[in-house]
Amino acid sequence: MSQPSEHPDGQTTTPPTPAAAEAKPTYVKLAMRNMVRKRGTSLKHFALTTIGMLGVFIGLAYLTR
Repeated sequence: MSQPSEHPDGQTTTPPTPAAAEAKPTYVKLAMRNMVRKRGTSLKHFALTTIGMLGVFIGLAYLTR
């Protein structure tokens, strides 16, 4: 087990236990797990977003030339 760390203001903290971290996953962890599970949908949405953004940028470049 790791030792408590001391902050500059004198307070000591202990790192969270693995059981506590697993009991309540963070939003980022849940989002990453969902993306891995639904790989095809995530890649399709990423491709559509990339094509859409490129279209917007090329359209703006054409209009403002």
